[in-house]
Amino acid sequence: MGLFKSKEERRIERDMKVRQGIRRIEKSIAEQNKFSDEFVKNARHAKQIGDMSSYQFIRNSLKKTATIKKLLERQLLAVKNALLIKRQAEASADFAIAMKTMAGEVSRMYGETDLVKTQMEWEKAMMQSQSMEERMTMFLDGMEDSAAADVAQAASEAITDEEIDRMIEAEEQVEDAREAQQMSALRAELNELKGEGQKESK
Repeated sequence: MGLFKSKEERRIERDMKVRQGIRRIEKSIAEQNKFSDEFVKNARHAKQIGDMSSYQFIRNSLKKTATIKKLLERQLLAVKNALLIKRQAEASADFAIAMKTMAGEVSRMYGETDLVKTQMEWEKAMMQSQSMEERMTMFLDGMEDSAAADVAQAASEAITDEEIDRMIEAEEQVEDAREAQQMSALRAELNELKGEGQKESK
């Protein structure tokens, strides 16, 4: 039962949830890339058939997709940074626990004589741990603020119409080059077959 889980088991569960969250964000970013590719193909098709209304709609969808992808990438970076801060805090906590154990051992072995020095070391370790926790709290608060600001910044950072048009034109150039290469290969194959036919007729 959850009530009887050890501290280490609960820590492992929390880490697993964080990793799952990271994987979900990464999957969402990959999906946005796929959406972008599909929108570019659809925009090319709309342009070819002269449906400028659909072309404009698809171009706006591409802009929205780029904005969502940028937001997801920023969220992924924030989560990864928070995970690093968490690990640093855990390392500080481990250090504090080790110091506490050593302080008890020193006190037991040397009696009251070195207790003042041990206490000073212990207080120093606690201050370091508290400082790390404060930095982590400030970082996480900053994450929340930046997440709230992302929505407001999205419009100003969105991809421009010119950039969307360049994406579509680049795809058209790639497709034209691919078709030209295929035609060249077919002509070469046809010429080869003609050559073989002429040899057989001789």
